[in-house]
Amino acid sequence: MIRAPRVRVVFPEGGAEVMNVHDAVQKAREYGLDLIEISPDADPPVCKILDVGKYKYELEKKMKEAKKHQKVIEVKEIRLRPKTGDHDYQTKLKHMIEFLQRNDKLKVSIFFKGREIAHAELGMDMVNRIREDLTDYAIMENEPRIESKYINLFFSPIGSKNKKSNNPGEENG
Repeated sequence: MIRAPRVRVVFPEGGAEVMNVHDAVQKAREYGLDLIEISPDADPPVCKILDVGKYKYELEKKMKEAKKHQKVIEVKEIRLRPKTGDHDYQTKLKHMIEFLQRNDKLKVSIFFKGREIAHAELGMDMVNRIREDLTDYAIMENEPRIESKYINLFFSPIGSKNKKSNNPGEENG
C-alpha cells in the first residue's frame, strides 16, 4: 500500500517520472501491468510498472543464485580416547587435517570411559599433542574444558588450502 501523495515511477521501457499516486496507477493500467513499490523509504518512494508474477520469479531466481554461492561451514567431529594408539591417532589426525583443509570447523572430543576420568592428565596430554600437530592447519577457538566424561576442543581452519602438500603421516614418524 502506497501512503505517499507523490511517487517516482519507473516505466517498463526505462525512464522515470515523479507523479501523484492516482496518475501512477492509471499509467500502470494503460500498460496492462501492476504498480509495485520498490523502495518505500526513498523520498519520494520509488515504484515500478511491471508484471507481479515476473517480478516474484526474478526475485526467487536471484535468491537461488545467491544461495548457490554461499559457503556452508560444517562442523566435523573426531572422537578419541586418552589411550588411543599411535597408528589410530595418525589416521584420525589425517582426517582432522583433511577437514580443516576443506575449511570445515573441527570439534575434537576426548572421551573417558569408566574410571579413566580420574586420570584427566592423560586426556590433557592428548590435547597438547593435538594442539601441537594442528598448529599449521588450525587455530584453537577456546581452551579445552572437561565436561562430564569429555574434553572438547574446537578448531577453525587457518583459511588457506595451500598446506595440502604436507603429509601428516610423516610429521611424527
